[in-house]
Amino acid sequence: MNSRKHIALTAGLVVSIGLIVAAVSAWLVSWQSSRISFDLLNAVCGEVLEQDPDTQGTIAAALKEYTGGNHPDGAANGDVLSDLGYRVSDFSGISTARISICAAVGLLAGLVLFSVTVLARNKAERRRIRALAAYLEQANMGRAPVLSAFGEDDFSKLEDEIAKTVTYLYQTREQAVQAKNGFAENLSNIAHQIKTPITALSLAAQRMGERPEVDRQGLEQIERQVARLTYLEESLLLLSRLDAGALPFHPAQTDVFTLLTLAADNLQELLSASGTKLDIPESGEMWIAVDLEWTMEAVMNLMKNCIEHNPGGAVHCSYAQNPLYTEILLWDEGEGFAKEDLPHLFQRFYRGRNAGEGGIGIGLALAKEIIEGQNGTIRAKNMRPNGASFEIRLYCH
Repeated sequence: MNSRKHIALTAGLVVSIGLIVAAVSAWLVSWQSSRISFDLLNAVCGEVLEQDPDTQGTIAAALKEYTGGNHPDGAANGDVLSDLGYRVSDFSGISTARISICAAVGLLAGLVLFSVTVLARNKAERRRIRALAAYLEQANMGRAPVLSAFGEDDFSKLEDEIAKTVTYLYQTREQAVQAKNGFAENLSNIAHQIKTPITALSLAAQRMGERPEVDRQGLEQIERQVARLTYLEESLLLLSRLDAGALPFHPAQTDVFTLLTLAADNLQELLSASGTKLDIPESGEMWIAVDLEWTMEAVMNLMKNCIEHNPGGAVHCSYAQNPLYTEILLWDEGEGFAKEDLPHLFQRFYRGRNAGEGGIGIGLALAKEIIEGQNGTIRAKNMRPNGASFEIRLYCH
């Protein structure tokens, strides 16, 4: 609302209130004037009659001619005019009806002007509120335009503060994105730097294996550590790509049973070594739009966690579909998650109380990043009476 409109609305309010006050004041002044005339004439007539009672007829005739009314004669006793049938309104220069009509017209005009002014002001305020709300919605989506100047009004201070806050948030977001990209770049550089000594250690272990006098137990331990370092290096590279948004997903229609079966096939060696059974029931065709390779990687990490915490037991899978999402459940028959570990399971490099000896705390974090990157959610919880469970939901839209 610009200054001219603001002045016009203020003037409208002042004029409307002025009309209302003027109408009421005019009616009150007219009534008070009639009251004074009535009292004054009443006192005069009373004094005359007291001195000469025979003048009552003359006074009545004079009053009748002045007021133009027909009033019966009465005895002069105290309030002479009232006894003669006259009222205060009879001594007004304007008739009571005319005064009332003028006052009512002025009052009505003032009320109408006041209502129109208030409605116009409310309309302008609603328009300003809608404009600011639309601006905040645009800012929420990251494409807020520059606020146009509406002039000085009651919302100007709020408008300035909103613009400052949005600008500050944009700057903070850009700084956070730069920091995240810098972290991803550093993580990638560290992973590449680790790769060189890992390769050297692997070659040295191969040469040691060719010697007959080498300690085979020590060599196996070195090879396990090299394999662990290799997995760490690959995971760091993957995390850096996820952080930088450089990991493209190529969704395609994939059957859930096929996804679970392929993931299980890649874990056959681990299943055989631990003596764990993996149960994947056939529940009919259910199609989801995901990147098969990366989603299979996420599911493998979850299955691996269940196998490692339930050696010699069984790991179960189930899946169902509704119009909103497809749900995949994985659970084991082990001890379940420690209560204090549940809020932190998907944090990077977090190792719970019952974590395996060779774990580095990246698998679940990777699974979460991959699932959420494909419009999904993942949750961990304990089963009853025992066992750990992972719940994946992949939404259709």
